Amino acid sequence: MRKTFRVAGIATAGVLAGGALWGTGVATAGTTTEASASRTVEAKSGDEPHNIGQLVGEIDAYYGVTRDDDGVYRASPDSDYAHDVADVLARAKRDIERKAATSTGAKGDRPAIVLDIDDTVLLSIDYEKRTNFTYDNTTWNEYVEQADRPAVFGVPELIDFAEDRGVEVFFLTGLGEERRDAAVENLTRVGVGTELDAGHAFFKNKANPPSYLRDCATPEAWNCTTVQYKAGTRKHIESTGYDIIGSFGDQRSDLEGGYADKTYKLPNPTYFVE
Repeated sequence: MRKTFRVAGIATAGVLAGGALWGTGVATAGTTTEASASRTVEAKSGDEPHNIGQLVGEIDAYYGVTRDDDGVYRASPDSDYAHDVADVLARAKRDIERKAATSTGAKGDRPAIVLDIDDTVLLSIDYEKRTNFTYDNTTWNEYVEQADRPAVFGVPELIDFAEDRGVEVFFLTGLGEERRDAAVENLTRVGVGTELDAGHAFFKNKANPPSYLRDCATPEAWNCTTVQYKAGTRKHIESTGYDIIGSFGDQRSDLEGGYADKTYKLPNPTYFVE
């Protein structure tokens, strides 16, 4: 699975919870109110979790979610999400400019950046909204195969910026090898013009894992964690003569494990991948 933990069914859960709470008498983790008496009894339980219906609203507001005439959920370029992404990319551009200017271009010092794809280059908020923030392998694969996700704001421009300064661009995704054609088509559609061959775009190949992952993956069994898979692939990229000056991802697990001078975490409050 792409997403090992997420906010599960939050909109539906909010409706069900609301139905239970809006009756005569209210019971929550923090208080109990009886309709027959004007008194409130404080519960002695732990802290009440964040209200699930409010959380949905906060996520919608953060992305500036709207639904167009075709029923597609879209994020706003004026949203807090877009501004937070822009802040990360602005710092990255300054770092890329400086590192590219001082690179010798010799083997081992050829500058490169590595980017995750899902919610780092291609935005999937429409899938999250359509599936009520739950994950299903079948519907996710169907969604990816449509190859029509929009770009994360500003990321194609960052890629052009890096390439114009002689920085090699690589992609490293948890998507399966069988999703390669659709993902490459989608990247091309949003304006990614860099090399997207197998030497520049790395997909999870469980049927025929590369030899550099042999410590955790064989054709018989894939046992790599996300960190092992991604750090191991970055190590492989650097072994071919590159210095990864920046690694980009929306998950901590995209970035941990080393083999990058700097890491850049893009915001994503909708799911968590270990």
